[in-house]
Amino acid sequence: MTLHDAPLAGVFPQGKEEDWRKIVDRALKGAPFEKLISKTYDGVEIAPLYARATAPGPRALRAAPGRWSVLARVDHGDPATANRLALDDLEGGADGLHIVLAGAQGAYGSGVADDGDESIAQLFQSFHFEYGVPALIEFSPRAPNAVSAIRRLLDRAHIEPSITRVAFGFDPLGAQALHGFLPAPWTEHSAVFAAEVKSVAEAGFRFGAAFADARVIHAAGGSEAQELGFALSAALAYLRALEANGLPLETARALLAFRLSADADQFVTIAKFRALRRLFARVESACGLAPEPIYVHAETAWRMATRRDPWTNLLRATLATFGAAIGGADAVTVLPFTQALGTPDAFARRLARDTQLVLQDESHVHVVDDPAAGAGGMEALTEALAERGWSEFQKIEAEGGLAASLEKGALQARVAETADKRAQNVARARDKITGSNEFPDIGEAPVAALAPFDASRSEAEAPAGALRSSPLPPRRLAEPFEALRDRSDAALAATGARPRVFLANLGSVAAYTARAHFAKNFFEAGGMEAVFGEDGGDLAAGWRASGAKLACICSSDAIYAERAEEAARALAAAGARVYLAGRPGELEKALRSAGVADFIYAGGDMFATLQRAFEEAG
Repeated sequence: MTLHDAPLAGVFPQGKEEDWRKIVDRALKGAPFEKLISKTYDGVEIAPLYARATAPGPRALRAAPGRWSVLARVDHGDPATANRLALDDLEGGADGLHIVLAGAQGAYGSGVADDGDESIAQLFQSFHFEYGVPALIEFSPRAPNAVSAIRRLLDRAHIEPSITRVAFGFDPLGAQALHGFLPAPWTEHSAVFAAEVKSVAEAGFRFGAAFADARVIHAAGGSEAQELGFALSAALAYLRALEANGLPLETARALLAFRLSADADQFVTIAKFRALRRLFARVESACGLAPEPIYVHAETAWRMATRRDPWTNLLRATLATFGAAIGGADAVTVLPFTQALGTPDAFARRLARDTQLVLQDESHVHVVDDPAAGAGGMEALTEALAERGWSEFQKIEAEGGLAASLEKGALQARVAETADKRAQNVARARDKITGSNEFPDIGEAPVAALAPFDASRSEAEAPAGALRSSPLPPRRLAEPFEALRDRSDAALAATGARPRVFLANLGSVAAYTARAHFAKNFFEAGGMEAVFGEDGGDLAAGWRASGAKLACICSSDAIYAERAEEAARALAAAGARVYLAGRPGELEKALRSAGVADFIYAGGDMFATLQRAFEEAG
């Protein structure tokens, strides 16, 4: 029986796009349909409705169909503590470990600090390499001994490397992009890289000997196409280096793996992971290789993490994990929700682990391979990202390859341009961050971490004679707003009170509620406590009693036309710095003459306004 055979199908007529468009046109009330079409930072249009794909592209399949590997991040500076936490994660359901060394791309203010033999042995105490448990090691120029220490550890335990799932992840170009240096020009250092990869491969390690890790682009504020282009160019540079130093392309290809960031824009994340597989298949074909599924490791994005209201990170991480899983990631690391605060404790690690386990064991999102295949929207978005990713890849290659592009600063300039646009949209709250520029919780309780965020753990020192280039340091989108909140906390600690703004509400509750709550969220995103006033009394007296230096008039447009000028004059005469919630329209000149200094509204430069207001409120 099909849907059309079922009795229910005869009750409701089959929907048609033209019928839907009529309803949409009525809802838009004369606004153009294009208002519903959004664009990514690469200029990819995302429409509200798509027809089923008539010619779906190649399927995006995991290297091993079925469940993805749930990886637990290991980043505590003390090896004994890191080992205890890692074993707890494995007992709690993690499939493997993601070892983050200080100075690695994913250090983010923490990381295993010592790569000595004794520390590495302590880190992996009671870890069963021989069971094939995945252990992905993040490459770090600060940990030159880590690889040899692990190899010696396995040798002492008489464990055959070929039965392990250790991924050493050599990635010198990723480290150059992050830190801004390479020990020597790539024309020389590529031979060193190839020798290191060949050494572990000849010893029997066949899994992820080299990683094309594009998280650095995402964390620096780049676009999806820039991330894809970087990953492809890094992979091609590594393949060329390995082939030039005696490895057949087929062997070199098997040693290569990829790593991408997954963020809360789940549709774009799904399409990006699917596009990567299609794009590398194109590279394989150009190299004369029959395409095979690649190994892709996903990590939830650093740039979307917040220190303020960190519980909202759980929501973002869930969306990101879902996107990576649907997109076909082979392994996923979820950053614990307190990662931006410092080294996460066991509770935060458990929630990071359980985010994946619930999606696997209760939602079963892994059961269907490439579930987005054939969906009109997902196929269109995947193809569009693939086109733009390939275009970025061609730009990098035209610049002489990834190493040359980084040395010239060309790629960094394009990423910086995208990052600036992104920062402007965050400042205007067009890109919304719950808990930061939207729905802030100014009275939030502190959340614990095992160790505070340590920026030095993310750094690496360039050796003498190193080739220098512009670095791409990671930055979280919420940082500017968090800086204002930090200043507010400092004021509270020093004086016992935060800067305040008095909400001068006019008219009935129904008239002022919407704008009053908008103003509350607006000012509290900048660390200024909102104090509600009620109409019916002396506004100036209410402002004085609030202890605020700022006042914001809140009500409907109709009441503004009748009473806003009078209220502004009274408040300004009392000494308040006066704001008004909403666009003033034709009333602007009169309101400014009455004492209104500025207007707050959706789409305005929220951060710049808050910076000025904070100085005025202090």
